Amino acid sequence: MRASRALLAALAGAQVAYGRVPGQRGPGATRALVLLMLGTSAAEAAEARSARPVAAAGAIGFAAELAGVATGRPFGHYHYSDRLGPSVGGVPLLAAAAWAMMARPSWVAAGWIAPRRLPRVALAAAALTAWDVFLDPRMAREGYWTWPGGGRYEGIPATNFLGWWVTGLGVFGVWSLLEPGPPDARDDGALALYAWTWLGETFANAALWRRPRVAAAGALAMGAVAVPALRRRWGA
Repeated sequence: MRASRALLAALAGAQVAYGRVPGQRGPGATRALVLLMLGTSAAEAAEARSARPVAAAGAIGFAAELAGVATGRPFGHYHYSDRLGPSVGGVPLLAAAAWAMMARPSWVAAGWIAPRRLPRVALAAAALTAWDVFLDPRMAREGYWTWPGGGRYEGIPATNFLGWWVTGLGVFGVWSLLEPGPPDARDDGALALYAWTWLGETFANAALWRRPRVAAAGALAMGAVAVPALRRRWGA
């Protein structure tokens, strides 16, 4: 069995267990899950293509986070707690993982829908932003970061999602230079990770965490990319 498949199976099991933990999950478990998800995505990228774009995505995302914490742009005004571990400039090092670990799944999913470069870059940025519709409300609620001014969606301002999309344009503009060409069967692991994240987050928010608004919003956002990508890949 390829390492990425074993890691994906381990990730799925860990996420199911994580979702069933009653009450607030500890920061140690959250950090471990982030690292496992990053390892899964990086291993898949290395086996299928190259891990270089994954590293670039993490670096670009981290730079955007540094600017965001210092200036409020492009995401709006927010700040991190110490729950994610060591930080630089007020930004936890693990913040880079959030950009790196779902970048390739977003790039592959977008490629099945829009294989041409510029539309793919824009759609991949939207696909990555769609995942944050799930991520930001949970992490803010559990105290990993704070939005002092609040916002209309689960206390998150709209500027956050615009900032994710704009940063995603930079991430995937670079990615398109490092990994050109449309997706093919080599990229099925990345597409599976995007689809699993979509389904798993929807179920966890709806059935385990009792957050129907987040479940519905995230399901629609990620599903708008996942469903057509899966249909194009398998010709359903």
